[in-house]
Amino acid sequence: MGIFTESIEVARATDGMPLRVKWRGRDYRLVAEPQRWFERRKWWDENLRIPRGIGAGIADYEMWRLQLVAVRGSQEVHSVDVSFDAQTQRWRLVRVHQTLARSA
Repeated sequence: MGIFTESIEVARATDGMPLRVKWRGRDYRLVAEPQRWFERRKWWDENLRIPRGIGAGIADYEMWRLQLVAVRGSQEVHSVDVSFDAQTQRWRLVRVHQTLARSA
């Protein structure tokens, strides 16, 4: 498993659920229901001042674990963790887990 940060494009449904991903110029589709959680930002290291009462979405990152397969080409399933920053509306790829074998 690798931990890093890389820009990634994620198309979402109206309810916010990820639908499709574009990563390194390739299109991917989801093959399993995405898993969502939140992780606390290190706001104390960022010298971030958060006004009282609006911490949600600023103090936490929205995280998703996605199971992806390329639309064209290899049918290997990639398990990745991506974060969504509500302030910037940007997606970042933060973890790539071991590639999973695609069952027939």
